Amino acid sequence: MFRIKKLDIFIAKQFGLLFVGTFFICQFVLMMQFLWRYVDDLIGKGLSLDILAQFFWYMGLKLIPQAFPLAILLSSLITYGNLGESSELTAIKAAGISLMQSMRSLIIVVCLIAGISFYFQDVIGPYANQQFAQLLISMKQKSPELEIPEGIFYDGLPNTNLYVQKKDLETGKLYNIMIYRQSGSFEDQAIILADSGMLQSTAEKKHLLLTLWSGEWFENMRSQDIGGTAEVPYRRETFGQKQILIDFDSGFNLSDADLSGNPQGKSTKKIIEDLDSIKQYNDSVGRRFYEEAQMYTLRLPYMTEADSAKLKTLTAEAVPDFDTLFASLSSEQLKDVTAGAARLARSAANDVQMKSEYAFYLHRQTRFHQIEGIGKFTLALSCIIFFFIGAPLGAIIRKGGLGVPVIVSVIVFIVYYIFENSGMRMARDDNWTVWFGKSISTMVLAPLAVFFTYKANNDSTVFNIDAYRLLMMRMLGLRQKRHIARKEVIIDDPKYAEDAVTLQVINQEIKAYSEDHKLLRWPSPVKVFFHPGDDHDIERINDRLEETIDDLSYTRDKIILHELNNYPILATHAHTRPFRRMWMNIAAGLILPLGLFFYIRMLRFRLRLYKDLRDIHATSNKVIEKISSFNQV
Repeated sequence: MFRIKKLDIFIAKQFGLLFVGTFFICQFVLMMQFLWRYVDDLIGKGLSLDILAQFFWYMGLKLIPQAFPLAILLSSLITYGNLGESSELTAIKAAGISLMQSMRSLIIVVCLIAGISFYFQDVIGPYANQQFAQLLISMKQKSPELEIPEGIFYDGLPNTNLYVQKKDLETGKLYNIMIYRQSGSFEDQAIILADSGMLQSTAEKKHLLLTLWSGEWFENMRSQDIGGTAEVPYRRETFGQKQILIDFDSGFNLSDADLSGNPQGKSTKKIIEDLDSIKQYNDSVGRRFYEEAQMYTLRLPYMTEADSAKLKTLTAEAVPDFDTLFASLSSEQLKDVTAGAARLARSAANDVQMKSEYAFYLHRQTRFHQIEGIGKFTLALSCIIFFFIGAPLGAIIRKGGLGVPVIVSVIVFIVYYIFENSGMRMARDDNWTVWFGKSISTMVLAPLAVFFTYKANNDSTVFNIDAYRLLMMRMLGLRQKRHIARKEVIIDDPKYAEDAVTLQVINQEIKAYSEDHKLLRWPSPVKVFFHPGDDHDIERINDRLEETIDDLSYTRDKIILHELNNYPILATHAHTRPFRRMWMNIAAGLILPLGLFFYIRMLRFRLRLYKDLRDIHATSNKVIEKISSFNQV
C-alpha cells in the first residue's frame, strides 16, 4: 500500500521550489530566444502597451509546454545533486531506501506536469497560437514600409505590387524601384520605374505617401474612352520627382485573416477530424488527376469495349503507317506538325508539373497536421524522459547549485533540440516518415534515461574519470607506475625472511621463463590469432610478486619502500594475443590492416615484458640485500 512518508514530502518540497524557479528562468530564456525572430515586427511600429502585453502574453502561453521539460531536467538534477553533495543521499541509501524509492513522489509530480503540458498544448495552446498569429499578421500590416523585402515583389499594398532591389535601413530609402499598379480592369494598369524612393505614413495614419525620384511612368489609356479601337494606347511620362498617395489605414486593426488551416491552432480531436477530411479531399483530387491522365495521356490502353472491337476489325492494311504519313508531308506541314506536337508536349509537361506541385502542397498539409498531432504527445512524454535523465545524473554527479547542473542540462537540451528540429524538418520535407521524424528525439533520449537510471540505482561510477583514464591507458599500452606510501599505522611488521625467500624463488622463475619463452623472438602469427592459449606462467609469477610487495609495503624502512615503487606493473596478457576471446582474435587476424596493428602492438608488449623482468630481477636483489642487512644486525 502506498503511503506518503516524510522523505517523500521532503524531496517533493525541494523539487517543487527549484522547479518553480527554474521554470521561470527557462520561460524567460525561451521567450527571449523566440522574441529575436519577431523583433523586426515590433520595432518602429508605434504599438501601444496593451498590444505588446497581448503579444508577450500569448507568446508565453505558447512556450509554457516547451519550458516544462527543461525546467524538470534542471530542477531534478539540482535536487539530487544537492542531496548527494550534502551526503543526504548516502544517508537515504544507508537506511535501506533505494534511489527509485526516493524518486516515487517526484515521479507522480512529473507525471502530473506531463499531463498539464498536454492540456496546455491541446486546449490553451491552440487558442494562444491563433491569437498570436492574428496579432503578428496585424503588426506586419500596420507599417508596410518596414516590411518591404529586397529582390522580390511585395503585394502588401492595395492594388499595387512593389519591387525593390535594395533598401537602406538607416534612411528608409528604396533603390531601383519597379511598381505595377492595377486599379480596375486589365486596361487600367500602370508600370512605374524609379531610381529611388521613400514610403511613409501620413500624419492621420490613413494613407501612404510614396515619393519617387528620377523615373518613368507607363500607363494604359482607358479603352472605353477611345471609341471603337481594338488597341489600347498608353502614355509615357518622365519625371524627376513624383508623389503618389495610396489609401491605406496604418493604424493597428486586428486582422480577420482566416487561420483555420493552421494545425497549430487546433486541438488533437480537431486535427484527427480534419485529417480525415484532408485525406478524403486528397484522394478525390488524386482520382480526378488519374482520370484525366487516362483520358488525355494514357487514352490508348484504356479504350472502351466498342473502340477495342472496332480496332480488331481493322486489317493490317487499314491501320495507317505513321512514319509513311509523316514522310509524305511537305516542309510547311512538317513545321506545323512538329510545332503542334512540341506545343502539346509542353502543355502536358506544364500540366503534370502543376498537378505535382498541387499534390505536394496537399500532402504537405497532411504532414503538418500529423506533425502537430504527434508533437503534442512527444513533448509531454519528454517531461518524464528528462526527469529520468536529470535525477539519476544528479545522484551520480553529486554536485548541487547552478554550476555543473546547468552545464549538463544545456548539453542534454542541445542534443534534444538538434534531434527534435532535425526530425521535424525531415518529416516536414517528406524525407522521413512523420512518426519517425517526430519520435527520433524520444528514441535517442529514452535509452539514455534508462541507462542513467540503472547506473544510478546500482551506484555505478559512470562519470569516474580515473576509470576511463585507466581504460584508455590499458588500450594504448601506456605504463602505470606504483605509488606505495608509508603506512600511518602499522600493527605487524612484514615477514622479511619469508619475503626474501619468495623473491629469490621469483628471480629463479624469471630466469627460467626468459630462457624458455624467448621474448625477443617474433612469434608465429598463426599461433597468435588462430590458436587458443594464455601465458599462465607469467600470471602465477605476477600474483606471487604482488602478494610479496603488499606484505613488504607495511615496512618502516624508507629504502625498501623506495625499491618497492621501482617494481614495474606487469601486463600479463597483451604479449600473447590481442584479445581474450577467440573469435575476436580470429576476426582481427582476418582483417589484415587491423591484424598488423595488433601484431606490432603485441611485439611491443613482449619487448616491454622482457625489460620489466630484468628490472624485477635487479630490484628484488636490492630488496633481498637490504633484508639480509636486518638479519646481520
